[in-house]
Amino acid sequence: MTSQQELEASLRLLVALVLGIVMGTEREYFRHPAGMRTITAVCVGSCLFTVAGSLVPHTDPTRVAAQIVTGIGFLGAGAILRSGRSIHGLTTAAAIWVAAAIGMAVGFRLFILAGLATLMVVAALVVLQYVEDLLVRVRERWSSPPT
Repeated sequence: MTSQQELEASLRLLVALVLGIVMGTEREYFRHPAGMRTITAVCVGSCLFTVAGSLVPHTDPTRVAAQIVTGIGFLGAGAILRSGRSIHGLTTAAAIWVAAAIGMAVGFRLFILAGLATLMVVAALVVLQYVEDLLVRVRERWSSPPT
């Protein structure tokens, strides 16, 4: 590996770090279990596996990517909790899954796609949290008996 390849790989890791922090900040702000550290670690780790897989001779990067998805699925499954009829942690599991996808996109040099995905996911998580809260209030108002 040349120094230029190593520098370029390091820059990809830095981009994954920044995008992971951006996405993790939303999770941290709303006090979700997988916050800034977890999301950032998943994003950077996925990028590192992708970059390393693409730099090793005679390695198929798509096979490395498939193994990342499998590993992240296991991690995401650990974030999902069931208590009676309610299930918690689905959004956290999805955020972990998307963070891995963003890290892989950066690893494959798809910077615009990764940046756009980060912005879209953060916007969706923030906006839809307020929409869900509003819908809960509306549902409670309509389902409560008149006084």
